[in-house]
Amino acid sequence: MKPFTVACLLATGLLLPLGPARSDPTPPSATVPLPPPPPPARPEGLVPPAPQITPLPPERPPEIAGGSGKDAGNKDAGKRTEEPPPNATPDAAKGAPKDGPASLPDAPLPPERPPELSGEQALALKVSAPDDTACLRRLERLGARFEALPPLGNGQCSAPRPLNVTALADGVALEPAATLTCRAAEALARWTTEVQVAAQKELGDGLKSLALGGTYVCRGQNHDTDAKLSEHSFANAIDVMGYGFAKRPSLKVTAAAGGTPEAAFLASVRTSACGFFRTVLGPGSDAAHGNHLHLDLRDRNAGHRLCQ
Repeated sequence: MKPFTVACLLATGLLLPLGPARSDPTPPSATVPLPPPPPPARPEGLVPPAPQITPLPPERPPEIAGGSGKDAGNKDAGKRTEEPPPNATPDAAKGAPKDGPASLPDAPLPPERPPELSGEQALALKVSAPDDTACLRRLERLGARFEALPPLGNGQCSAPRPLNVTALADGVALEPAATLTCRAAEALARWTTEVQVAAQKELGDGLKSLALGGTYVCRGQNHDTDAKLSEHSFANAIDVMGYGFAKRPSLKVTAAAGGTPEAAFLASVRTSACGFFRTVLGPGSDAAHGNHLHLDLRDRNAGHRLCQ
């Protein structure tokens, strides 16, 4: 053919270009899954071993089991013989019956109480009074006037070395005189110096006297006969009822109105008392202390103080 004719035929699609013949693809044949092959047989060398039995221990030698070799053939030779303890009684050495538990030896009794700690002799014991030599020397240097009194005692109420204190530093009189231990008298003398400073600062006047309600009295707390003994029972407490001054009228311990010089003075001396006494109770604490200031040196755990 001529080239022009060939081009026309190609354009119209009547003539296809020459090439390798195409064959139609055949669809894949359907496949069926096959079962897995069986596992190989277990080798004979991997067979689990037979269970092992723990061997029994060897028999106990006759010389250890029951003593001599003659008892080796005895059935009870291997049994341990119970020996009684060294301090056991003859009854305990026989051993307990087969049907019951072994009985323990009786516990020893405690030693007898010494005769001086039993009966009337124990009630007659007396605790030696503390040595007040150093305290008396300090009390003299504080300017207190006092004299020794004979020991006081009324049942459990006691004061082995009481003092009769009549005045403190700067001529501050005690009205009436106080019966106190040396420790309580020293605390009162030191606190009174603070009261003197507060009187000059708040009231512009000097302290001249302390009105006391009581010192040594054998009674219970708050005058309750069933209560614990008060520190007054040991001459270890003071009840301050009021303060006397050089120029102005005396001032009673009471709940004064706030904002006045008198209220400031009463609050100041009450606060300072907590630095010298273990117990400070006054107006507002309870009804029993509404008209006085109770001061004492009751010993408490860890130096605890009660200031209310």
